[in-house]
Amino acid sequence: MKLKNFNLTVGTQIFKAFSEEARIRILHLIYKKKEMCISDLELILEYTQTKISRHLIYLKNSGLVNSRKIDQWTFYSLKEEVEDFSNSMFSYLSKDATLQKDLETYNTLQSNRELAANKIVNKQYIAK
Repeated sequence: MKLKNFNLTVGTQIFKAFSEEARIRILHLIYKKKEMCISDLELILEYTQTKISRHLIYLKNSGLVNSRKIDQWTFYSLKEEVEDFSNSMFSYLSKDATLQKDLETYNTLQSNRELAANKIVNKQYIAK
């Protein structure tokens, strides 16, 4: 179910989530790449695990992200209800240099196969 409108309480939570640069950067990567885990966000954003965890908990409690666990990794994704809203917000930020650099770093790490998603795929491939 997509959010077509929301009340003041939900709006306050969403706007608070978008009020912190670290949360915007985390949300942007999740929005662009569909799913991210803490260890990958640490590598890309160069934040501590504690800082990223704290912000992800905030985003989860705000109702913006889901989580799922695979082995030792927890992957976070954007909730379907807020995809349209996020699309609007990130369309305004599409030219931001910091967010573009985050995506470049992601692509570099992806090509070097240092991200958790690749480790899981390789682990499953080796197990077969």
